[in-house]
Amino acid sequence: MRPSGVPTWFRRSSAVALAGVLLAGAAAGQQRRLIQPQKLAPYVTSPQPIVVKMLEIAGLKHGEMLYDLGCGDGRIVATAAKEFGAKAVGVELSPALAKRAREAVESQGLQQQVKIIEGDMMGVDLSSADVVALYLLTEANEQLRPKLEKELKPGARVVSLEFRIKGWKPARVEKVEAHRHPYTIYLYQRPQK
Repeated sequence: MRPSGVPTWFRRSSAVALAGVLLAGAAAGQQRRLIQPQKLAPYVTSPQPIVVKMLEIAGLKHGEMLYDLGCGDGRIVATAAKEFGAKAVGVELSPALAKRAREAVESQGLQQQVKIIEGDMMGVDLSSADVVALYLLTEANEQLRPKLEKELKPGARVVSLEFRIKGWKPARVEKVEAHRHPYTIYLYQRPQK
């Protein structure tokens, strides 16, 4: 059985990062309170076939705007631009990962379609997003939910790898396997007004 709905492979690959966050919080004597999403989003890469499947499930179209919150090495935003003809913004808190994402975008000649923002995802305006891509833990999704509800335009889609957005009903749930690991992709759509 997988505790808290976290896949076994994810727990193994990020156990050290999560343990460090939890121990640091306990050592600081923190009470149960909201933790910034970046503290709940250890860097774990998504296999390229899963990235493509996420964007297909989201129904990303040519010319649409995609935001990847916690973009890591930039593979989702680069794929959105290169394979789907979308515009994309990646938001990454880690300076090293933001630099790596920028370098990946530049090496593929995608600077006109992709922008990488080094900063906190909570401070980025999402009102122009047609699609938001997430690979954050459930707790981070939960904290991000009010921002998504406030800023996303009607009909905007949110595609989340592995972790649900509590309180939202997915429009689609798809299980996919890549590199001998099962993945679950959740698609949400903001109501049309």
